[in-house]
Amino acid sequence: MRTAAAERRLRLEVSGAVQGVGFRPFLYRIATEQALQGWIRNDTRGVTLELEGAGPALDRFLERVRTSPPPRAVVDEVREEWLPAIGLSGLSIVASDPRGERLASVLPDLATCQACLVDIGAGPEGEAGADRRLGYPFTNCTDCGPRFSIIRALPYDRPNTTMARFELCAECRAEYENPLDRRFHAQPTACPRCGPQLMAVAAGDPSREAARAGQALELAAAAILNGQVVAVKGLGGFHLVVDATNDRAVARLRERKRRPTRPLAVMVTGLEMAEQLCHFPPAAAPLLSAPEAPIVLLPRRAGTGVSDSVAPGNPYLGLMLPYTPLHHLVMARVGRPVVATSGNLSDESICIGNEEALERLGDIADLFLLHDRPIERPVDDSVVQWLDGAPALTRRSRGYSPLPLRLGEPVPSILAVGGHIKNAIALARGADVFMSQHVGDLDSPTSQATFERVVADFLRLYEVDPDATAHDLHPDYASSIWAASSGPGERVVVQHHHAHLAACLADAADGGEADDAGPALGVVWDGTGLGPDGTIWGGEFLLGDATGYQRVAHLRPFRLPGGDAAVKEPRRMALALMHAAAATGAVAADRLAATAAGGAFQASELRVLERVLETGFRAPWTTSAGRLFDGVASLVGLRQRVDHEGEAAMALEFVARGPGGGGYAFPVVAGEEGQSGRAGRTGHAGQENHEEVERGDAAGVPLMVDWVPALVELLADYEAGVATAVLAGRFHAGLVGVILEVAERVGCERVALTGGCFQNRLLVDGAAAALRRGGFRPVLHRRVPANDGGLALGQVAVAAAALRGGERR
Repeated sequence: MRTAAAERRLRLEVSGAVQGVGFRPFLYRIATEQALQGWIRNDTRGVTLELEGAGPALDRFLERVRTSPPPRAVVDEVREEWLPAIGLSGLSIVASDPRGERLASVLPDLATCQACLVDIGAGPEGEAGADRRLGYPFTNCTDCGPRFSIIRALPYDRPNTTMARFELCAECRAEYENPLDRRFHAQPTACPRCGPQLMAVAAGDPSREAARAGQALELAAAAILNGQVVAVKGLGGFHLVVDATNDRAVARLRERKRRPTRPLAVMVTGLEMAEQLCHFPPAAAPLLSAPEAPIVLLPRRAGTGVSDSVAPGNPYLGLMLPYTPLHHLVMARVGRPVVATSGNLSDESICIGNEEALERLGDIADLFLLHDRPIERPVDDSVVQWLDGAPALTRRSRGYSPLPLRLGEPVPSILAVGGHIKNAIALARGADVFMSQHVGDLDSPTSQATFERVVADFLRLYEVDPDATAHDLHPDYASSIWAASSGPGERVVVQHHHAHLAACLADAADGGEADDAGPALGVVWDGTGLGPDGTIWGGEFLLGDATGYQRVAHLRPFRLPGGDAAVKEPRRMALALMHAAAATGAVAADRLAATAAGGAFQASELRVLERVLETGFRAPWTTSAGRLFDGVASLVGLRQRVDHEGEAAMALEFVARGPGGGGYAFPVVAGEEGQSGRAGRTGHAGQENHEEVERGDAAGVPLMVDWVPALVELLADYEAGVATAVLAGRFHAGLVGVILEVAERVGCERVALTGGCFQNRLLVDGAAAALRRGGFRPVLHRRVPANDGGLALGQVAVAAAALRGGERR
């Protein structure tokens, strides 16, 4: 029977991340409260409904939809249409409609909610319910669990996920079909009777299961406590897990994984253990326990028992809480902090399949904790650090991707393929830019194959045929090579540092910060990026926005001896800095011998490299701030060789203390030549016209930041025995001072701090504070990384501006 007079009919189309978050049950409940009749369904655009009822009741319903959606929903648009009543009867959630344009957003994977923790017996104070899922490691509901890592197609329904093979038992089916149950249409829902199963397999005998279910958990926990390496299949891939308090176990993991010094993430049982290990800013606890559950970099406490080799020489630990029922159940049995690092060899992509892991990780892990729920795509852990008093992503992946960022207006469909290191891609559709999960460095064949799968996956999932492919100016990046041969639509070539600037501005605009139009001064400092003049840029001051830029200042150029080899050897950069300084007459040519770098070379090596610097053979010019950091770290004895990019610069940051006598001098002087640029654009056929790519305009001569006087002061302090901490502090303070000086000379109110160097807390916090005191507005990354993980967003913004302009640039 009808429960209310059908005076009006409301058709509502809700787009955004509204599938898999309990949005239809939410609509059903408030429609029931208002005695409305009609139907609700998922479709490829999001959620659509038609309801009839009294006008005031429909108004109240619409107000609730707009003001109080489910907490994990991200509503992009609510389109309403008022129609004549047609006598709808009853209220139901009907089958999804798979037809139409794919406009719905895919939700990220979400950490286990408190209700499900109670179900498995891992609630607060060990609270456990009487649920049949007690101890079941694949428990979830509409508020938590896998989403992005299991979806195969839109709309988000069970047959379109990797859970399609698991047929629901009668009890799970009843929950799944009950609109008032929190597992209503929870697509991954299951129980021990009908869902995925856990098994343990020894590395030495992968053909035979060692244990299943609860016994597998006990075996894995015992292995960890005994110092073994356990490969755990998680949500978006494998973790390699060892006891973080066991020096030998951590050393064994590093040796097998071929990761000598790079920091390793630590998983803890809960917030209480996290606070025992690290100092907390006020917002750290909510961030650690949020549904995104990222790794959070926090200042470590002394004497906690965590092995120093987890993060050697690093005052920070990367902490995360368990974010799946499986992690919670393992950690409850281990009861101490564990290393939980990506399941791969160094520089390879993370493993996601059982057979793949047994093959690729067989020489690393002693035991494998596996399950039979397929992972559709790799999704690594996200990483957050505190910069300028607020959290900022340094790796955007699980929990955040692929939620879109919003541009100010719709743009053509654009595929952006990012850079070569810390790769992530982006796909623009309308005003949305969908950022992929972290892909990683594209040096290995496995990583390049993962990159190609991620591209194909995005294009298939969102059913977009891009008008253009945007890629980096550097032709030898693996992403650029792919774009040149396989990129759909016409190609748009984007200079590396222009993309960084555009990404920072788009990031800030998405967050409502500095969202006004107009140019900004971009301080773009990183390790490497090809400039339009054929040199390696990296210490840039660019005035502009997505539509174009002018290079208004840069660091004094110096040589990069051996090209990419110099990235792994800071000692080479020390030699290059001394050579460049000697050429100005400011430093004696033989003064290197008095520094820590001087003893890092054999005489034969030194002769070869000095010849390289004199001739310029395989020694391109660079203005890289990252390499300047490397050279200084070498000169003062912190690092001569490194295991990973940024290691030497991090050592310099971590050792720095108060600047004592003030910052070193970085005078701003007249440069020698000017360069501005816009996006390079080529046809789909790939017939690139290099004269049209990044063509310089006569926009004036850029200023030059001269680091030679700072180097002279630093050498004098070093030779006088001044503490390394003071040397590093004065170096940082000098850089902060010159950022402010260039901003004052340029006179643009907004100053964007972007590029990998602006993951340095000391540099970011100091520069942001100095700029504010000077009356400027610093613009910082928050939602996408300042490093190359954010490049693709900037490539989209620049390419969209180029395509809108309709001209070859």
